[in-house]
Amino acid sequence: MVLELNNITKNFGGISALTDVSFKINEGEIFGLIGPNGAGKTTMFNIITNMFLPTSGEISFLGEKISGTKPHKITDKGICRTFQNIRLFSQMTVLENVLVGGHCRIKSGVIRSVIRTKSQRKEEEFIRETATDLLELVGLSSYTEVVAENLAYGQQRRLEIARALASNPKLLLLDEPAAGMNETETEDLFDLIKKVQKRGITVLLIEHDMPFVMKLCDRITVLNFGKKLAEGTPQEIQNNKDVIEAYLGSEEDEQSA
Repeated sequence: MVLELNNITKNFGGISALTDVSFKINEGEIFGLIGPNGAGKTTMFNIITNMFLPTSGEISFLGEKISGTKPHKITDKGICRTFQNIRLFSQMTVLENVLVGGHCRIKSGVIRSVIRTKSQRKEEEFIRETATDLLELVGLSSYTEVVAENLAYGQQRRLEIARALASNPKLLLLDEPAAGMNETETEDLFDLIKKVQKRGITVLLIEHDMPFVMKLCDRITVLNFGKKLAEGTPQEIQNNKDVIEAYLGSEEDEQSA
């Protein structure tokens, strides 16, 4: 078990964004979190990464309770995320963006970095080699010196994933990674996430592209109005009447539209 959420509730004043939501993610899974806009999906990501504290409930990562842990410590433990809106360092190069992502794994302190000890130089070389490997993985190895803002949209999305992977996560959270992508870019993203899974990294993603989700994910949880509506394999979710009514729609609905 990589991640376990037990009865997560989050209230903002008198508004309940999440109510008693529980689910578990197994090691190596690609797990989807879907639901209509406003269902509480991004709020759940913010709670997992401790940008928000839950009103009640507990989160465990690799068997350790992490509720209340500072966000940078969450990264140290092995959880990293991307955001719905691209948040690259736009004036930095592609390589520099990935190197920044690996910064949390640097053990050398300020003094070692200033005097450039042998251990610090070896560590720096390793991080650069890792960044180069990750850029090869995401198909950006020929863009190392390109300024990030000059990349195409789909390339920027892949760079975000490379930067997140540079932190060496055990669990990668992707917030609408296919948003705004064309068909070719979406296919490339599918292949990339599968490659990430083969590296032994567990993936949790929010996504509105249902064909993409159903093809990619091993299991899916559906949220609706902040509550868990259903959980199961893509086939089970597609055949769930409550999910069809609340979110996916039916052929009859399409014909009458």
